[in-house]
Parts: sequence; C-alpha cells; structure tokens
Amino acid sequence: MSKRGLVLIGLVAMVFAAWGCGGSSGGESGSAHVNEDSGSTHGLVRDEREGTPPSPPEATDLKKLADAANCFLFLNYREKKPRELPPGAEPPEYTTNPPTSGPRVEPPEQQADGAYLIEPDPLNMVGALDDGRMAIAYAPDMPEDIQLELKGLYDTMYGGTLFNPDDDMQFAVAATTWANFLGCTAFEGQKTIDVIRAFGKATWGKSGTKPVDSFPVEGPTPANPETSTSDE
Repeated sequence: MSKRGLVLIGLVAMVFAAWGCGGSSGGESGSAHVNEDSGSTHGLVRDEREGTPPSPPEATDLKKLADAANCFLFLNYREKKPRELPPGAEPPEYTTNPPTSGPRVEPPEQQADGAYLIEPDPLNMVGALDDGRMAIAYAPDMPEDIQLELKGLYDTMYGGTLFNPDDDMQFAVAATTWANFLGCTAFEGQKTIDVIRAFGKATWGKSGTKPVDSFPVEGPTPANPETSTSDE
C-alpha cells in the first residue's frame, strides 16, 4: 500500500477517535475553529481534537529561535505573482514545499481558516496565504502527543490561521505566510512552539496582495494570541 494510503487510513481512525461514529463535520466550528466566512472548506474533514495548551514563550527573537530549533527561515522569499486559477486546476510547481506564493485559486474558493485532518489543495492554501493568512503544517507520521502540542498552539491563534498535515514536505513542522517560510527538521518541544509563535507575530497579516480583513477573521490571531495560555 502507498504511503498516502496508509496516511489516509490513519486519518480516518483519528476522525473516529475525535468525533465518534456519529460525528459530523458540519455545524459549529468547534475545536477545529473553522471559519466558513473566510473561504471554502472544500469538504475536508475537520480536526476537532483538543490540543495541549502551550506554555508561555521562553524567547521571542525569531532568527535566534529558528537557529535554536533547527529551522530554515526565509523572509520575503522569491515572491511570485498570485495569478488566479479556477477551482480544480492543476497546481503548478511552487518554489517551496509547503508553498508560500504564486498561482492561487480564484476567490472566494481559498481554503477557509481552520484545522483539518486532510492536506488541502496547494492552490487553495496559497489563496489563503494571499489573503494574509498563516498556515501550520506537520508530518502526518508525527507522534500523536506532538500533534496535540501543535494543535494546542493553533488553538491560541486560530483567527486567520490554518492547521493541517502535509505528507509531501521534507520537514517535520512548517509554517508559512505569503512569501515567508519556516521549515523545521524536527520537533524540538518548547523551541519549536516558540519559533512558530514568533514567526506568526512577525509575518501574519503583513503580506499578500489582499488585506487580511478582506475576509472575516474570528478569534485570537498570531499577532494577538490567546492570553489564557500565554503571557504575551
């Protein structure tokens, strides 16, 4: 069986664990914090798992944190024009994986803010980034407890943010905004949590051809994360 097939089987099991057999992906956003006013879900299964709340940050300097957490950091990286393509179009080859800029899906088909258990189409994700969003991706074979730590971080900054697995990237964890890229080779606990948090504060809502408020933003954002689990 292919790697993608095994990943999908694992994700199906996670869906049943998170919701139970009678669960539904519709209705309230719940723990996935999906904001359907910000785009389209494209029918993707939502990640309703309860994340592990993160500790307050121990450091905030983005570049130093990236070095300490063994992450590659590229700011204002090879920005490409956001040529609009219709839904379902063949995605081009992007400069980075996950992509940070380039051809995007036509509005309002960009991926809606929220946490998903399935990797969104790259065109839809780039569309969200062009609207000022931030995306957090993780390798799907990462241990469940680490996934929940990352989900807990997302839960503190879900406004204008997306969270999902990515089985094509060469990193353990990545975060992207338009033309900005953070790729971490491993999960280093607090260091990784802190560098993602710092990356969001430095880049969220500050790039892309459309202002972040072109589509509604609900809840705490990377620029102003939830204070109940952070001292920021």
